[in-house]
Amino acid sequence: MLLADLPNGVLATVNLLRSGAADIDAATLRRLAELGFLPGEPVRVMHRGPGGREPLAVLVGDTLFALRRVEAACVDVTPA
Repeated sequence: MLLADLPNGVLATVNLLRSGAADIDAATLRRLAELGFLPGEPVRVMHRGPGGREPLAVLVGDTLFALRRVEAACVDVTPA
């Protein structure tokens, strides 16, 4: 399952990062890893923007980040 598709409030664990769209490059994947989106890390989508769209407020570990949907689609997760 992709982080972008995870329902709000559901706890999940990061499996891996993968390029999910044409406009995602290696630098974006590296940035996500540097932010803490690493295998084994707990994640939870806290809120979505207006109309359930962007940005996604994502809690990874103890830190809250705002991600674009295309970035969240690069994070493969397993719901807890």
